[in-house]
Amino acid sequence: MDTQKNTNTGANGAEEWAEKDRRYVWHSMSRVNPGSGQASTAMMVEEGSGAWISDTMGNRYLDGMSGLWCVNVGYGREELARAAYDQLVKLPYYPLTMSHKPAVELAEKLNEWLDDEYVIYYSNSGSEANEVAFKVARQFHEQNGEPGRHKFVSRYRAYHGNTMGALAATGQAQRKFRYEPLAPGFLHVQPPDRYRCAYCSDRPACNLECAGEIERTIQWELPETVAGVIMEPMITGGGILIPPDGYVEEVARICERTGALLIIDEVISGFGRTGKKFGHQHYGIKPDIVTMAKGITSAYLPLSATAVKRELFEKFMDTEEYAHFRHVNTFGGNATACALAIRNLQIMEDEELPERSAAMGEKLMDALSSLRDHPNVGQIRGKGLLVGIELVEDKESKAPASAEKVGKVVSGCKERGLIVGKNGDTVAGFNNVVTLAPPLVVTDEDLAFIVETLKESVNGL
Repeated sequence: MDTQKNTNTGANGAEEWAEKDRRYVWHSMSRVNPGSGQASTAMMVEEGSGAWISDTMGNRYLDGMSGLWCVNVGYGREELARAAYDQLVKLPYYPLTMSHKPAVELAEKLNEWLDDEYVIYYSNSGSEANEVAFKVARQFHEQNGEPGRHKFVSRYRAYHGNTMGALAATGQAQRKFRYEPLAPGFLHVQPPDRYRCAYCSDRPACNLECAGEIERTIQWELPETVAGVIMEPMITGGGILIPPDGYVEEVARICERTGALLIIDEVISGFGRTGKKFGHQHYGIKPDIVTMAKGITSAYLPLSATAVKRELFEKFMDTEEYAHFRHVNTFGGNATACALAIRNLQIMEDEELPERSAAMGEKLMDALSSLRDHPNVGQIRGKGLLVGIELVEDKESKAPASAEKVGKVVSGCKERGLIVGKNGDTVAGFNNVVTLAPPLVVTDEDLAFIVETLKESVNGL
């Protein structure tokens, strides 16, 4: 792979852009450079094609994170640009206090993908989609004769968004610090982390006590006060924690027994990322509410959705003054974003990208298997094209690798032309997982480059 710097590009021009960027743009998760006392210089990305991006200095990188877990069909899809253009000319926008055909057509397609009957509420981001889910759940119980149900159970290490309710649901203390108090009513339990589980990491098999903790928490809080359980099918940004067999199914049964609604956050794991259309489909469950974003448009335009089971939706069809859902979103369900999303899903179907993700994910895990013997690799886990490599100081103690070690792997990959991620600013002491979520269109050649680069970088520790 040619990832060398193109020395014919204008370095002076690139530096001018970088200076303007430092002056005017506040970047997500940016830190101050200890040497300069200024914000660290961000790479200025200029173009992309397939799984590859280029910066203003002419460097090419394989984007092993699909931007921020979201460019599922890859960069440079002219058919998506055309779909957006055609809709912009015809009708760029109208609020969903009324309706338009792209919103209806996309909702119908999402029902096909979910393989059940849901009513779709549109927003712009995963955070907003989860906020909608919380409001729907509380109002549903109120109108279903159980007004005391207002609490939600989530898991530590999980991420559900940056707004006050979604951040309260998030189980990452470092993301909450200095922003609290957040919205009340959110409870947290241990995640299904087989490698570090307090219940069974030293046993030959999982005993599902981490799922049992959800039921015990609901009982201790009184089931009559718990509105729902929110979880990703597999924890993503918190460190790629793949649940043990039977865990997700048991949580679904717990919700059924206790009357709590099951809210599945598919913001990252949806749209082919894990080898199924949606991550929860690996486990044969039917959630009450499903939230989604990111891959719904492959990030070509902002859009999210909250899918609500029809039987829940029916509780809002009442003439009582406050029975309707009193929530509005100016840009949610934007006609152009919906039209683009429809074309995006057609591409995924035509190119069988969920199936491709499953096949390529298996190849990736097999190719990385030799890294399991490395003294600083504690565990490699994944599903489809969602992979995490947990770095440790040593295998015996399982002590999480230092920030320096993790940073060395991440920077080593970048120096060699591969962008990978890490679970930064999540849970103190456990930001030690290198993450991979490349576009679902990666080729065998791309995969070989990812594996070779990761191995070189990890072996450099």
